[in-house]
Amino acid sequence: MPLIVKDYTWTQTESMVYINVPLKGAKAGKVDIFSTDEYLKVNFPPFLFEAFLFEPVHDDKSTAKIGSGVVIFTLQKKTERMWDHIMMTNNDKENQRAIREKALLKFQEKLAAESVSNAKKKQDERKYGLETMMKLEEEERAKIKKMKDDELEKATNELEAWKLKQKKKEEDDQYKQQYQRPNELNQPNAIDSSPVHKSPVEFKAKGVLKNINQPNSKKKLMDLPAPRSTGNIIIKFTPRVFPTALRESRVPEEEEWMKKQAEARSAVHADLAELKDLKEEERNPCWLKEKGDKFFATGNYLAAVNAYNLAVQLNRKMPALFSNRAACHLKLRNLHKAIEDSSRALELLTPPVSDNAAARARAHVRRGTAFCELELYTEGLQEYQAALKIDPGNEALLADTHRIRQIIQGSETCIDDEK
Repeated sequence: MPLIVKDYTWTQTESMVYINVPLKGAKAGKVDIFSTDEYLKVNFPPFLFEAFLFEPVHDDKSTAKIGSGVVIFTLQKKTERMWDHIMMTNNDKENQRAIREKALLKFQEKLAAESVSNAKKKQDERKYGLETMMKLEEEERAKIKKMKDDELEKATNELEAWKLKQKKKEEDDQYKQQYQRPNELNQPNAIDSSPVHKSPVEFKAKGVLKNINQPNSKKKLMDLPAPRSTGNIIIKFTPRVFPTALRESRVPEEEEWMKKQAEARSAVHADLAELKDLKEEERNPCWLKEKGDKFFATGNYLAAVNAYNLAVQLNRKMPALFSNRAACHLKLRNLHKAIEDSSRALELLTPPVSDNAAARARAHVRRGTAFCELELYTEGLQEYQAALKIDPGNEALLADTHRIRQIIQGSETCIDDEK
């Protein structure tokens, strides 16, 4: 049971009520205050203060402050008159319970209304912010459009002014060509008023003296040459011819040649991070293959895999690299990688000829071993049979094939027995 606080004090005016509730040393963070227009509660365990007010007050205009170990309520009365008591004189528990329930219901309704109001306020603020942003963006777009229009108008005006200037210049040039010739050419009967300089030779024509050495005479217009005639220059390139018979198609061979050239360039110019620490003579796939073979012979399978990886990055056309790496993966129990490398080696060992028969047999055996380790005995048997077709006289292959066939038959027998 909580301890009821009874040592509170209160004062009043005609419009206000002041209540001081001591906190008994409780911290402000542990004080819970609940108030409505008819009910007050201050809970700070193990103490409790309850007040069923004598008359209703304005809950929205009332305040509660915590300070100096006291809760101070400042309540505004709804009816301006002096109260006889701070609390109701009727101590009926049913009535008090009803007041509590009513206060709780009012508080819940108030919280719901505040929640709706806050949500509406946030929505209005978000809407206002969106409208403001749209307005600013519209103003920015209008400003940019105005700048573009101004620049366009300016450029148009400059272009028109340039055109007028060019037109005027052309007209002036044309005028000079037509009308500003020497007077003696345009007016043959006129008398030249310029001073006549005596010269060794003078011509007399139609009563006019003309000095051929007159310094002020204008130059005659020179005739412009005709424009040059146009033409085309034909360039022929020497085609690259591959040394093949005419009946054979050269396109596939050329594509294969280009592909090999690109692979060779990529291998030569490979700048792999793993190869930076190697010497120049060590950046050779054959040297790396021999290194991997030595590691495999000594049982260092991880080092052998790393050597084969570098060699494969330098040259992806050597089937021995993939076949030997498959053997390493078998030792390391990387069975799926062993199958992939064996398959890649078999793809490179084409066409099947006698020179690569041993390598093809080894690749089939390694792929078959990986299948058997994965308990895929049917696929493993097929690989061993493919190896036997290549090397039918191999006693070890015959024994392994017979053993795998017995395992398959034993499994089928067990299944039949269970049925």
